[in-house]
Amino acid sequence: MIVKDSLIKNIQSRNVRVGVIGLGYVGLPLVLRFGEEHFTVIGFDVDAEKVRKLNAGQSYIRHIPATRLQTLIKEKQFEATADFRRLSEPDCIIICVPTPLTAKKDPDLQYIEKTAAAISKTLRKGQLISLESTTYPGTTEEILLERFRTTGLEVGQDYFLVFSPEREDPGNPKFSTRTIPKVVGGITPDCLEAGKTLYSQVIDRVVTVSSTRAAELVKLLENIYRCVNIALVNELKLLADRMNIDIWEVIEAAATKPFGYTPFYPGPGLGGHCIPIDPFYLSWKAKEYDFSTRFIQLAGEVNTSIPYYVVDRIAAALNDHSRAIRGSNVLVLGVAYKKDVDDVRESPALEIMELLQHRGAILSYHDPYISQLHKMRAYDFSHMRSVELTEQTLGQVDVVLIATDHSSFDYQWIVDHAPLVLDTRNATRTITRGREKIYRA
Repeated sequence: MIVKDSLIKNIQSRNVRVGVIGLGYVGLPLVLRFGEEHFTVIGFDVDAEKVRKLNAGQSYIRHIPATRLQTLIKEKQFEATADFRRLSEPDCIIICVPTPLTAKKDPDLQYIEKTAAAISKTLRKGQLISLESTTYPGTTEEILLERFRTTGLEVGQDYFLVFSPEREDPGNPKFSTRTIPKVVGGITPDCLEAGKTLYSQVIDRVVTVSSTRAAELVKLLENIYRCVNIALVNELKLLADRMNIDIWEVIEAAATKPFGYTPFYPGPGLGGHCIPIDPFYLSWKAKEYDFSTRFIQLAGEVNTSIPYYVVDRIAAALNDHSRAIRGSNVLVLGVAYKKDVDDVRESPALEIMELLQHRGAILSYHDPYISQLHKMRAYDFSHMRSVELTEQTLGQVDVVLIATDHSSFDYQWIVDHAPLVLDTRNATRTITRGREKIYRA
């Protein structure tokens, strides 16, 4: 039996081990999905503390219950490890490592490169490798395929290589890893067949495309579409503010049109691990083809400017009450990048806090899901802990900034006890009492 047919047969009979590299917001849901479909799963991560917690049945991601992990561990279907020498053990390896940007907004592919180097040391016949990390078109071929060529193994014959972009939306109750369609592109037709077979065991619908490059561009298109449209409504928010028009009212009215319009909503800036980052991957790669992605660059400029606008609105609100930013106490409500999650990656709240700090504000924050901030690539608020949200806390600050509209916040109570509120999320839209205290940004 040829290698591909043997692998496919073993996948269909659950007679393979699945390895997941990177046990964060993308990798951990995949671990659970494969484990719950009776695959044996090995999770790989460089963070020894994550590995320890997972092997103890502890979840460090709020929307992933520990009970799901504990069931898999009890049934001996999952273990985590920091020993990358064990990469020869899985038959199918899924790569879910970060792809951030450098300080100059260039792609930082060090994690993919290090992972490719680790896999190449143990790559063997019959293995399937799938890259899920968001990146520019050509990465799978230029980094993984080139690295694996040094092993002497033939892609599509001895081993199989695909790209399948992650589509996780943490905290979204409407969709799960199983129900979100999975796009897959392969280096060769046999690679594609093997990849489709693997994902078909755990995902309701698998959509195949002609190449890994096409699959890589699919994910970028999805996020650039959102980035550009968010930039559009953010720019219109600035105009509507000058024209004394409620942009939220306009959007809600436009959304009643049953065709040709999809509502997007303004905010304090872009956040999350995808939308603020992914468009720059394509802009960077486009330069290789002597092509300028003007829409993407303009959208990036607009969205990058929004935290500055928010800070200016805070200054204007304080000025109306004879206060300056310097020396004012600002309480930031919500530092997660979106509501009801415990994820601060690329959160616009952090950029706003940095700008406020530079202008002399005295900062505090409250977030029910993030008890303490840690040092990140661009920010260091590791000295800050979430303060208790009480009447006294609200009364002692000069302004409350609603940066993330968590569902657990009682906005009427907040407005009642805060001297001034700046709302970046339209969270106070239904508030009637104390509206004179509310400014929007």
